[in-house]
Amino acid sequence: MFLWTTPRGMRAFGLRPEFAQQTRAMAANQGLYNGFLAAGLIWACIAGPGESGQAPALFFLSCVLVAGVFGAATVSRRILFIQALPAALALAALATGL
Repeated sequence: MFLWTTPRGMRAFGLRPEFAQQTRAMAANQGLYNGFLAAGLIWACIAGPGESGQAPALFFLSCVLVAGVFGAATVSRRILFIQALPAALALAALATGL
């Protein structure tokens, strides 16, 4: 989010400076969204087992899964394996009590 237009950020994502500048707002939005998802999952981990931690974990993992499926359908199938599959596995582990 903050490094999108820096040499390091552009190198990480294979971006040209012009494209990075044009997509800066989109990247900030995406970064903020991912930050909120991460905060929710951290909250669930801190809350621990039981309803206080399970409900937010289910919600935020479901959000990650839906976003991963949407990303795979609209951007790249790789997102299905990078984002959606780990969320689905975590949801399965949560549902089975692992």
